[in-house]
Amino acid sequence: MALETGGRLSEVRTRVGASHGITDLTHKLHFYDQWAPDYDQDVATLQYRAPRLAVDCLTRALPGPPHTALILDVACGTGLVAVELQARGFLQLHGVDGSPEMLEQARARGLYQRLSLCTLGQEPLPSSEGTFDAVLIVGALSDGQVPCSAIPELLRVAKPGGLLCLTTRTNPSNLRYKEELEAALDRLEQAGAWERLVAWPVEHWELATSELEEGPSTSDRHGFISGVVYLYRKQEAAQAEGVRPGA
Repeated sequence: MALETGGRLSEVRTRVGASHGITDLTHKLHFYDQWAPDYDQDVATLQYRAPRLAVDCLTRALPGPPHTALILDVACGTGLVAVELQARGFLQLHGVDGSPEMLEQARARGLYQRLSLCTLGQEPLPSSEGTFDAVLIVGALSDGQVPCSAIPELLRVAKPGGLLCLTTRTNPSNLRYKEELEAALDRLEQAGAWERLVAWPVEHWELATSELEEGPSTSDRHGFISGVVYLYRKQEAAQAEGVRPGA
């Protein structure tokens, strides 16, 4: 059994590690289409914890009963975030993703009221300004996926006073992207668009998939890479200069 488990993990690491090297958007989306039927099983093998961690963070901060909150799950994939949201009583869920096959897997769960095909960073989100009580983007903010320039679009669709939860990996191969992301997040805060509530570093994010992901201390964490969960609140005040709708 140990050999079988080890072989499965090696296979998943090879598959997922290869995806991190795909920088062309068309090729990346094709990869996700092909991966969709096996995605849930593969990320479970990697002990991927980001959906649960992000929803835990959001739940602690969101006021009011969960069933009244309208939530947008950006880059929703197969719906792992929706599973965590529903378990905590959130029922009004919308999702968007750039992969049609991932959306089919999400649709089969029956947890979303609405699902839309949308490639964030290439097109605007299919929602009006100030629609959602909370917006999450889990697992898609990394090199070769959603560009940092798309962050204001998440803000646009959140209600004034609404929450935004974002995650990224903090392993060595993603550090340059993380620095660019944090610079973009800080610029929006300095402009008065939102305020940071939480920056939660997590050591056991998921198992490393390649030597490129591993850092000097990865072995000390039993093969896990690290990540971070950010939580922001959109300001109630009028839009700050430079972050107006559609920016």
